[in-house]
Amino acid sequence: MSEQQAPTTGEPFQVVVNHEEQYSIWPEGRPIPQGWHDAGKSGSREECLAHIEQVWTDMRPLSLRSAGVNGPSTKE
Repeated sequence: MSEQQAPTTGEPFQVVVNHEEQYSIWPEGRPIPQGWHDAGKSGSREECLAHIEQVWTDMRPLSLRSAGVNGPSTKE
């Protein structure tokens, strides 16, 4: 999904999520791309992005989290 696909008007968006628990926004009313499903939140672009910021706290894909792979090291 890319921002180039998103309209610039004030039309509503919905939050979508994939099998790796990665989030994005998608214009409401358009067919959701294969591999993504409705996450249950819709509203303005800003509202949807704020929701994603609250719920997507670990950016690693589910497969990495499940495998116990840690995030970037802070060692110097």
